[in-house]
Parts: sequence; structure tokens; C-alpha cells
Amino acid sequence: MTTEGWGRQLLSGALLSVELALCTLPFGLCAGLLLARGQDSEGSGVARFCTALVTIFRALPELLTIFIVYYGGQIALQKLLPLVAITSPVEINGFLAGMLALTLVFGAFSSEVFKAALHAVPRGQHEAAHALGLSGGKAFVSVVFPQMWRVALPGLGNLWLVLLKDTSLVSVIALPDLIRQANLAVSATREPFFFYLAAFLIYLVASIISGQGLSRLEIRANRPYMVIGK
Repeated sequence: MTTEGWGRQLLSGALLSVELALCTLPFGLCAGLLLARGQDSEGSGVARFCTALVTIFRALPELLTIFIVYYGGQIALQKLLPLVAITSPVEINGFLAGMLALTLVFGAFSSEVFKAALHAVPRGQHEAAHALGLSGGKAFVSVVFPQMWRVALPGLGNLWLVLLKDTSLVSVIALPDLIRQANLAVSATREPFFFYLAAFLIYLVASIISGQGLSRLEIRANRPYMVIGK
């Protein structure tokens, strides 16, 4: 069979991979920030709980996390739904399962980046915000977060590139991402080099575009701290 006719499938798989990464990113950032704040909280119970979550999902392979969320979620639903008089079989959505699994992984790793960035903000900044009468939440949003964001951005950029590549793992739960579409094309045409090379080039282009965007974000974040003239 020829290699023609698979361009649309590869493109749809690439779009799904990018969509999955983009949908995961905001939830992963929020989870990472909350976990970082939780680990630094004064309540020892909350700190221990957040530290345990971070340790678990940093230790688990991403593929295993996807399996646990996808298959474990289905088992949990099958056990819980009869309690509310729902007996029909339920299958968890692959996209949501993949997004949740990648969110847990991204949140665990990004929490360490956020925690280091939070500690990089001078203590005097917190005290100055408090002296101005700002509440804890207002001080964090207006004073602390803009400074820690600048420090955290390079590390978060690296995690975004990892997330973009980790979307390839959702092919194991039959989600039609780029890798699954490439696998289907290879099975149909017996042209592995051509289609895996095409997938490689698509990931490469996505990474280059992401790198350019991240560079602009870093320049913008550092602009207020740049010394202009002497």
C-alpha cells in the first residue's frame, strides 16, 4: 500500500496531541502552585499530604499513572454508580483520563519549580506587602507571584516541552493522538520509517514553536528588571 492518504489522520492526531497538552497545562500549573503552597503551609498535616502526593506522582512512571487513572477510574465508577441506582456499563473518556493523569504528573513536577521560585523571593517583599496592609492573598497575587513567576518560567518551560512529548503516551488507551495515528499508518502501509519520521518532524516543529514562545515570555517577564542605560 502507498503512503498517500494519511496526511489528514496525522494532522488530526497532531492537533489532538496539542489540544491535550494545552488543556492539561492550566490545570497542571494550578495543581503545582497549590501543592507548592501546601508544602510550605504551617499546618503540618497539609504539608505532609502535599509532600506525599508530590513524591508519589514524581516517582510513578507517566505510563503507569495513565493506566491507573484510566482503568482505576473505570473500576471506581463501576463500584460507585450502583450506589446511585445506575447499573449500565460505563467507560471513562480517554481524553479526560489522559488529561487527568498528565495533570497529576505535571502538577507534581511543577510544584518543585514553584516552591524553589517562592523561596527565591526575598523575605522583605512579604514583609513590605504586609506593612502596606495587603491581605495574604492580595500580597501573594500582587507582590509575590509576579516575582516568583519570572524565576519559575524557565523550569516551567522545560516541563511544558516534556508534557508535549508525554502526550504520546495516551496512545496506549486508544486515544487517536499523533503516535497512534502513525502506528495505524505503519500497520496499513508497512512504511515505519516514513511515518515515524513524519511524527518526529511534527513534534520537532511543535517544540521549536514552543521554544520561541517561551523565549518571548521570558523576555517579557524579565523586562521590568532589565537595567536600561547607565
